Amino acid sequence: MLSRRQKHILLKFFSLFSVVRGYNILVVVIAQYLASVYIFANHIPVKSVLLDINLLMLVLSSSATIAAGYIINNFYDSEKDLINRPQKTMLDRLVSQNTKLSFYFILNFFALVFASYVSFKAVVFFALYIFAIWFYSHRLKKQPMVGNIVSAVLTVTPFFAIFIYYRNFEMVVFGHAIFLFLLISMRELIKDLENIKGDLALNYRTVPVVHGERITKMMLSIVAILTILSAIVLILFFDIGHMYIFFYLCIILLLIFLLVLWKSEKKTHYLLLHNMLKFIIVAGVFSILLIDVSIVLNRI
Repeated sequence: MLSRRQKHILLKFFSLFSVVRGYNILVVVIAQYLASVYIFANHIPVKSVLLDINLLMLVLSSSATIAAGYIINNFYDSEKDLINRPQKTMLDRLVSQNTKLSFYFILNFFALVFASYVSFKAVVFFALYIFAIWFYSHRLKKQPMVGNIVSAVLTVTPFFAIFIYYRNFEMVVFGHAIFLFLLISMRELIKDLENIKGDLALNYRTVPVVHGERITKMMLSIVAILTILSAIVLILFFDIGHMYIFFYLCIILLLIFLLVLWKSEKKTHYLLLHNMLKFIIVAGVFSILLIDVSIVLNRI
């Protein structure tokens, strides 16, 4: 049996894990390694990629920066989250704001330390990334469209760091990047619809608040169609192995998404659509393995 103090410490750990969204960071780490093996460095033996210390440092730096980003985002959105996500907010508040800010600075410090192992350019890159996340959370998040675009760019930035490291400029890399960017842009718009109550209460100038739900749904539909077109382009014009299975599934799910979107009126409906997009993103990460199932066996 755990003592009362041990239970309290455990609850605080889960609270901090919730704030930094550890499950999201784990998915990003897996995605960075799979993308490195199958896309960015597909000409290098798997063992060499997995044991590359520079890659590890870039992944650790990305993870620390993302975790810090979630903390500062939680700090600025604490009042809004109390309206939109009351249960999660109660868990998050088990850790004081001062403690969160302390972890924010510690994580950013370690991010730069990890980056310094790779190169000075990596330090500059992550310093700019840290500043961009703070500026987004502090100012840009409340701006319609600008906030959505910047958020999507910041989400794919960790993969851009790996892209620069391996200097792989094949068109298929850009194809995957465009698909991911569009998918994340959809997620940002659906999140705005989901959180419209808190955004209205605290005067966040998001797309649904400024232009209304109907215009937001039209924009979402356009981005969804562009995402479907990018998936079709990847299937028809690039060698993606058996990953075409994922893209066909994605097209079907996005068509269902569009049908449900125009019938949605409540937060629960938008939450369902948000979870559908999250499923597509996570499934996409693991479907990278389908590019060449035998690639690991052949290249170790």
